[in-house]
Amino acid sequence: MRNCVITGGGSGLGKELAIIYGQKGYHTHLISRQADKLASVQREIITAGGQATIHSLDLRNPAEIERLANRFLSKQQSIDLLINNAGIGIFGPFAEIDIDDLQTTFETNVYAPIIMTKIFLPLMTSGGSVINIISTAGLRGKKNEAIYCASKFALRGFTESLQKEFEPSRIRFVAVYMGGMNTPFWELSDHVKDTSKLKTPEEVASIIASQAKDKNEIIIESH
Repeated sequence: MRNCVITGGGSGLGKELAIIYGQKGYHTHLISRQADKLASVQREIITAGGQATIHSLDLRNPAEIERLANRFLSKQQSIDLLINNAGIGIFGPFAEIDIDDLQTTFETNVYAPIIMTKIFLPLMTSGGSVINIISTAGLRGKKNEAIYCASKFALRGFTESLQKEFEPSRIRFVAVYMGGMNTPFWELSDHVKDTSKLKTPEEVASIIASQAKDKNEIIIESH
């Protein structure tokens, strides 16, 4: 059975991608710090006839990522699909952003997917795909999103560089640029006033899953 690793798999887009790829016959491995949410998604996948394993860890801790990869290695499990989906958004005027906000944003949105990719690439022994969920904030700057956009531009550069570096190989890198979604992502922010007008994570996940096999770049606007 093919293995799919998804970060931020406990809610929102990560959850919906996990459900879709579970239906496609992948054994989905869900990563998040929130074990209760992971368990809920796991039950949903298993009830639908799929297979899922949960891994509660902090993606900002490289040692925890390394230990997870070693568990796959010890079981001689290869990875066929890695989806770097976990991310955070801290918004507001740049002058009000403090150093801790900057560090947290880059640890989560930049370092974590880069480290995940670095550590899990050797497990893609038969080839596979890495899907990086970047956001349209990686395509253009936005007001009151300076730090968020900076992190997403960094992930875009990383992804595009690996697309070129691994072009002759059996490993593909897919960049996903989607607009805002109606997900819990916005619960702690008033940056978006009416999330009901945004696409649902189910809609966005369906588009990603249908296009990721053939495209290296997927752009999904909010409306």
